Amino acid sequence: MADAFPLNDKLALVTGAGSGIGAALAAGLARRGARLVLVDRDPEGLRGTEAAVRALGREVGAHPLDVTDFDAVAALPEVVSARHGPLDLLINNAGVALAGRFADVELADFDWLMDVNFRAVVRMTRAFLPILESRPAAQIVNLSSLYGIVAPPGQAAYAASKFAVRGFSEALRHEYAGTSLGVSVVHPGGVATAIARSARVGPRLDPAEVARGKAAIERHLRLPPEAAAERILQGIVRREPRILVGRDAAQVALIQRLMPVRYWSLIARAME
Repeated sequence: MADAFPLNDKLALVTGAGSGIGAALAAGLARRGARLVLVDRDPEGLRGTEAAVRALGREVGAHPLDVTDFDAVAALPEVVSARHGPLDLLINNAGVALAGRFADVELADFDWLMDVNFRAVVRMTRAFLPILESRPAAQIVNLSSLYGIVAPPGQAAYAASKFAVRGFSEALRHEYAGTSLGVSVVHPGGVATAIARSARVGPRLDPAEVARGKAAIERHLRLPPEAAAERILQGIVRREPRILVGRDAAQVALIQRLMPVRYWSLIARAME
């Protein structure tokens, strides 16, 4: 089957590129011949990914930037176009986590998570949309989560943000149906990244309980970021509208379809 969206010589921007899935996506894109624009708020991690991409012989530019900075995001398209040319592929990957039941987390932390996980996706998309609309073929890829399909207890903020990413992406895809601009939403399952370890914690939670909860989540984060990135890149090339990453994501998505209200009673037992 011919590639629906070949990545060779495409200019791709990846947010959250300093570690985890973002860094793996950058390396995978480079190996497929893409040119890279890397964005992350962590300068050290960004430099590491930039060096890895350069070692693969691909053109790359690194832009230290906080995706919640409205002015910086608004100015980014002009900077990218001047330095690298017009963008073909936008991957909104940056994300954070917040541990604790809704009653135990601060509203300020809830808003912080929504700003990174959802509002930044909207702002980045709006900023680059005129360029992407003008390309012969372009793609927007938004990272949701397994928790954009199901919503477990203790993940009210994270699930809310990832359901929002899913809804935004699906509506955007329908708006651009039949055009040169495609939209994919990605639902990774348990990928072995540091997102659980680096999660913010509700101030009223017992530290021992937090440690146990993080350890329990870590046990389910098994898929290497490189394998997750390869699945996502396959989906991008095929212009898949929905990209499920990992066997657990596929299984949970099926359970949710079969049990749209009571799915958690079955999933919770399977996770014990």
